Amino acid sequence: MSRRKWKRLLLLFIVAVSLVTVIRFIWFAFRPVGLTDVTVTVEIPKGSGFLKIVDMLDEKGLVRNKPFFYTLSLIKGAARVIRAGEYEFTGNMSPIEILDKLVKGNIKFYMVTIKEDTTLREIASQLAELKLVKKEEFLKAAYDKAFLATLHIDGESVEGYLYPETYRLDRTMGEREIIRIMVDQFWRKFTPDLQKRAIEMNMTIGEVVTLASLIGKETGLKEEKALISAVFHNRLKKGMKLQCDPTAIYNVSGVSGPIKKSHLKLNHRYNTYMIEGLPPGPIANPDIDSIRAALYPAKVDYLYFVSNNDGSHVFSANFSDHSKAILSYRLKKKKD
Repeated sequence: MSRRKWKRLLLLFIVAVSLVTVIRFIWFAFRPVGLTDVTVTVEIPKGSGFLKIVDMLDEKGLVRNKPFFYTLSLIKGAARVIRAGEYEFTGNMSPIEILDKLVKGNIKFYMVTIKEDTTLREIASQLAELKLVKKEEFLKAAYDKAFLATLHIDGESVEGYLYPETYRLDRTMGEREIIRIMVDQFWRKFTPDLQKRAIEMNMTIGEVVTLASLIGKETGLKEEKALISAVFHNRLKKGMKLQCDPTAIYNVSGVSGPIKKSHLKLNHRYNTYMIEGLPPGPIANPDIDSIRAALYPAKVDYLYFVSNNDGSHVFSANFSDHSKAILSYRLKKKKD
């Protein structure tokens, strides 16, 4: 066989192999990596290199051919643009769909609702259960004075400033970023007009948030908040102790509601049965209704309130009427 024929045969062989390889590559790119629609979660930490990411995908059964996967990644320019985060894939996705998701950064988000009047520790536990934060790291950041200064918080912690809202969070954010997101929402709600009102009321922002947290803990009824606020404002003006039950168990280890008479005798700096005036800081994270109520108390002379045993309260301007309301409450409770 002549040399020219050998060259033609070799060329044909190379073309045939190349064609087969191209067909296999196209088949690889668009064929599902598995036969199951079961969701597989892959968490890519910040700073992960591309080869490490491919290894992680391979361990989850999402890469059937590493050389082809590398080639497809280069074609799509994926190697340098993959966003860290938690991704969800299924076996019926193709490599090109997997890479598209990685390139677009379609990570898993968690819609987290922080309820009004929850405490810092409750929020830390809620986020930790979703593995969005490490609880101890979250609490450490929450009390970091230098960090608080960057958040414009003049207080001991972020308690009171983690605004109750529904947030879109992901596992790459970290403790400080999540705290900052919630505090930023607080400052969006606590508008310049409300800050001006605080000055008019001769109150610091910390005092407003602290009072709002007491109001929120005492009632969940929007229509009662201004009345509760009025009671506290009136008592402060008269030099009376606030005697707000929820303050008695704030941050007391191993103690939670329902609040008992023995709790009211606990000697600590937040218990307003023991101290004069407001506690040293908020006892929960209030919503805008409680904040507004703290700044705009109802124009009434009430000094007392007692539960109506249905979520509402009976308000009184003197101790005699208050005593009657307490008796009525106890009789209703016995019947129930």
